[in-house]
Amino acid sequence: MSVRLKIALTILATGVVTALLVIATVLMAFQRFEREVTFQRASAFLMRVSMTYADVLEQWRRQPGPAFNAWLRNLVLYEPDTQLYVLAPDGTVLASSGQARLAPGFRVSIGPVLATMKLAREHPGRTPFVMGDDPERMDADAVVAAEPLGERRSAEPSGYLYLVAHRDSGARWEALRSSFAVPSLVLIALIVAFASVLAMLVIASITRPLQRLTAAVSTLSERGLEAGSTADAAMLLPRAGGDELGRLTAAFEMMLATVRRQWDALRGLDRFRREGVSNLSHDLRSPLTATAACLETLDARWTADEARAQDRALLEVALRNTRNAARLVQSLGDLAKLDEPEFRLNAVLVDVDELLGDIRLRFAERAAQRGIALRTEGPAADAQALHAMVDVELFERAIANLVDNALKFCPRGATVTLSARRAEGGVEVCVHDDGPGIDATELPHLFDRYFRGRSSVAPATGEGGQGLGLAIVKRIVDLHGGKVAATSAPGAGTRITWLLPARGTSFA
Repeated sequence: MSVRLKIALTILATGVVTALLVIATVLMAFQRFEREVTFQRASAFLMRVSMTYADVLEQWRRQPGPAFNAWLRNLVLYEPDTQLYVLAPDGTVLASSGQARLAPGFRVSIGPVLATMKLAREHPGRTPFVMGDDPERMDADAVVAAEPLGERRSAEPSGYLYLVAHRDSGARWEALRSSFAVPSLVLIALIVAFASVLAMLVIASITRPLQRLTAAVSTLSERGLEAGSTADAAMLLPRAGGDELGRLTAAFEMMLATVRRQWDALRGLDRFRREGVSNLSHDLRSPLTATAACLETLDARWTADEARAQDRALLEVALRNTRNAARLVQSLGDLAKLDEPEFRLNAVLVDVDELLGDIRLRFAERAAQRGIALRTEGPAADAQALHAMVDVELFERAIANLVDNALKFCPRGATVTLSARRAEGGVEVCVHDDGPGIDATELPHLFDRYFRGRSSVAPATGEGGQGLGLAIVKRIVDLHGGKVAATSAPGAGTRITWLLPARGTSFA
């Protein structure tokens, strides 16, 4: 969900809640107003009755029963849904204008009666309404008014006139609907709709620059800092104004220009580095090869001359260092070539087991000389052949580097195994040895460039490493869109797995 939609929904929800609260407030105010008016009319009515008929209790004593009740009904004849009662001082109903038969001794709560008169004395002319008992219905929605009977000078009244004004809820809500619901609710709905549309327009104008900034950042994230993508991102930027969003746009433009300059500088330095390494590798390869050939010739001439034994020892050191330098120069050149942005794989569909068998044959003599068993584990005879899209030259180079590393560091009697199996989503190639293993602290950096794990000199051979062999493996794996992982522990050997993706997919 976008920020624009979130803000719009928040404002719409706020408007709806506000409208509902306004409606609830209006309804409560309407109800209170109705009760206040009802109470004022009831109090005024009782006051007129008490002033007109000062001897209500005397009339009841002289003629109690249906005749007196009929007289009470005549008093409220023009007051709809209103009942008039005569109460004893303790709240007992003595007479009623209603048709319902009340139980003998029926009593209403005297509290609201006393509260009514107390409020009338303390706040004359602005008495709040009082809710009390309705003997006929006994619900909580009855506005009551009371007037004392007897001598007004007496502290204790002889009884009370008790008026219950119970409005018809159906008629009341019908009046409310006709007078308030239709016009007012429609007006409120229109106000909420207008405010929501106005808010959405304001939100759209505010968030549009953010949307364009987001699109520019997404373009850069997807396409990088190439010249075309930078130009496209700059075109997507909103016009810089004087507000906060305008200043943010200006800052982003400055940052984009700075990053572009730095990116161009880094690309230039990287191009210079790769070209320099490639040229240096090419220039050094021939003299190093010639030097190694001369040293080999001298070594062949001095082999039978015992007087040259010390010279031959020095010659072997020079020859070994020359070969190491030649391998280093070749690795640097290969890595620089693989790092070229224009480099593309020459991938073909091959049988992975056949390639592993060719690599085993290439290293078989060297492994035998060092007393290491080199073997391959192929699929079962009835299993389907394992095929994958690989660059054959690079694939063999990567596996050869792994086998070369294993042969360097494994002691006599060890075993190096090349295997391949079908895995989820592709083919898994594994080079496993039961050599000395690798320390856990070195595993995360095993494929870093120039990292020399285990030790600077292989204990089994005395040969040094340059820290580029596994970096080349990692680069070849990345070019194939695969994943490489190493698991090892001191004394438990090392297992390096290369997961080749299925055709048309990538694990990168």
